[in-house]
Amino acid sequence: MGATQLLKEIETLPESLRKEVEDFVSFLKEKHVKTKTLEKREYGYAKGKVKMSADFDAPLEDFKDYM
Repeated sequence: MGATQLLKEIETLPESLRKEVEDFVSFLKEKHVKTKTLEKREYGYAKGKVKMSADFDAPLEDFKDYM
């Protein structure tokens, strides 16, 4: 279906349904933008932003009675 035919079909709809079509088109545009944004991410983009302490894997004092 071409753009002209699609426009004609939309124009034949009642006003309430045209509003739903408008909302759906807005939703699709937002979804497309979010998808493009996710595609731009590169591997390792957060490298150096997260730090772990040297004793990360060491047992906690609070649990010494259970070990």
